[in-house]
Amino acid sequence: MTSRSRMCRAWVGLSAGILLAGSTIARAQVTPAAGYTAPDDTPSYKVGTVIYADYTYVDEPTALDADLNVIHPSGFNVTRAYINVTGNINHLISFRVTPDITRLTTTNTGLGPGEKVTTSLDGSLTFRLKYAFGQFNFDNSISKGSWARFGLQQTPYIDWLEGVYRYRFQGTIFVEREGPLLSGGFLSSSDFGLSFHYNFPKSFGDLHVGYYNGDTYSKPEANDQNAVQVRVSFRPVPNLGVLKGLRLTGFYDADNYAQNDDRTRLVGTVTFEHRYVNAGYEHLNATDRPTAASAKVEATGYSIWATPRFPKGWEMLLRYDNFKPNKDVDATKNRKLGGVAYWFNTPSPNSVAMLLDYEKVSVDPALAKPDEKRYALHTLFTF
Repeated sequence: MTSRSRMCRAWVGLSAGILLAGSTIARAQVTPAAGYTAPDDTPSYKVGTVIYADYTYVDEPTALDADLNVIHPSGFNVTRAYINVTGNINHLISFRVTPDITRLTTTNTGLGPGEKVTTSLDGSLTFRLKYAFGQFNFDNSISKGSWARFGLQQTPYIDWLEGVYRYRFQGTIFVEREGPLLSGGFLSSSDFGLSFHYNFPKSFGDLHVGYYNGDTYSKPEANDQNAVQVRVSFRPVPNLGVLKGLRLTGFYDADNYAQNDDRTRLVGTVTFEHRYVNAGYEHLNATDRPTAASAKVEATGYSIWATPRFPKGWEMLLRYDNFKPNKDVDATKNRKLGGVAYWFNTPSPNSVAMLLDYEKVSVDPALAKPDEKRYALHTLFTF
């Protein structure tokens, strides 16, 4: 074999060795670290539903039928029928679209005496948009459970509290059920806006801050005034036995009806979660000045509730609300609510429950509203 042949064979062997080594190095570089699981970026979506149906008998106040007979109104109703469409574009981007029902009525304003406009759909239940938002998840960059949302979405306080108080299918929580002297609740569960959520390390709590229209999901923005809402929840001892279920929460809503016309809400809440009972106390201070010509009205109130649990799905609902619509007027509205519920054994996140309850509302004469007393059977179906 010539010297040139030996050199060629040596060069070929060296080249093959370099290529083999390079291939081995390349494979080592792309092999995931031990224990690492790549995130699932397969697009997906789910369709679900939430249904609240009830039968209610009103003992007080009575009413008159078409023949002027005194009656106790009663009937079956569906107060909520969500169609939830949720999904993920990848592990960083998700979305939700949820229509909900409302009772359709025609508003008659600006008409002459005796004039009225109606449609064939008056009184029907029709769907309207409740949620429609995109979400950007920051699990990898900030903390697990941190995200930003843009669109029609949950506001920071109500959705959070209803994760502890599970009885929205009986009725709304205190700050949404009561409201200023005009109409409507002090807070809405949904609004158009942009919000950011952050989970504190080691389960110490979370922060949710948002910038919203402030006019709720049922109305368009009326002017240039927007709402800033902030909720901070803190667990003092997240890993200490029974006390890990204790949370302290502060919420503030800074908004205006128009420039310099205050619409603010301050809520302080204490909640406790345990396998045998959930309980809570919330205190509200609210300020409303609908127009520059109207007087500023400051309202206050509180709600205290507990839901003791028993074996085999049985649970109780106990609640007391105290509301003073105007601090300058010595008049209050009190709500007493008690019920027995049965929660069926269903796989999470599905829920099926029935609640038989009694509700009594006592109103001071100065508020010029009747007392209320009702009995009801409420049902919840979530799939």
